[in-house]
Amino acid sequence: MNILAIDTSNYILGVAVIKNHEVVGEWVTNVKKNHSVRLMPAIDQMMRETETSPEELDQIAVAHGPGSFTGVRIGMATAKSMAFALDIPVVGISSLEVLARQGTFFDGLICPFFDARRGRVYTGLYDGDMNVVIEERNIDMEEWLEQVKEMQQPILFVSQDLASFRETIEGIMGEYAVFPSAAHQYARPSYLALSAMKTPASSTHALMPNYLRLPEAEQKWLKKQEK
Repeated sequence: MNILAIDTSNYILGVAVIKNHEVVGEWVTNVKKNHSVRLMPAIDQMMRETETSPEELDQIAVAHGPGSFTGVRIGMATAKSMAFALDIPVVGISSLEVLARQGTFFDGLICPFFDARRGRVYTGLYDGDMNVVIEERNIDMEEWLEQVKEMQQPILFVSQDLASFRETIEGIMGEYAVFPSAAHQYARPSYLALSAMKTPASSTHALMPNYLRLPEAEQKWLKKQEK
């Protein structure tokens, strides 16, 4: 199976190509630049480097959130448009699951998270086999840490935003907090593609973003309606 994987759900921009179950190309950056300008050139370059034509693709995988609202929309729109044009399936995978796979060799629980601002995070809890232990949610970080601390076992915290929360995590979790090296704090699109191989494809039109919360503009609109 040949898969193109796309992840623009956060600052990370990742593109990967898997051919016959082998990762033949992967491109990742972690810079605050416009994904809408950079994504298609990145896909084009990756397809050229791996000598893969669009007609050879069997499936497209995309990180459908949670994360940046704009980033998620860019990735989703690109993946769905390509899948529709090529008449191939598209698979949406949780951005948190993709990140959690960085800890699959850790003998314990894995907590991926993204900064959701104002002290909140998008997060969830997985085991090493990527089974969901606690469902994904948008929650106050301190409240979340108090909850998972009750498990009284080591937890690997994986995040591109780790530096912003490390002191809080250490303060609440103490000896139960485990942190990976810098190279394992970022989601990789190759893991996205591998996850997609085990996930049923969605209808191109039915696949929707997983924001875990309403966009700010929609929240404000709802508050006005309530008044």
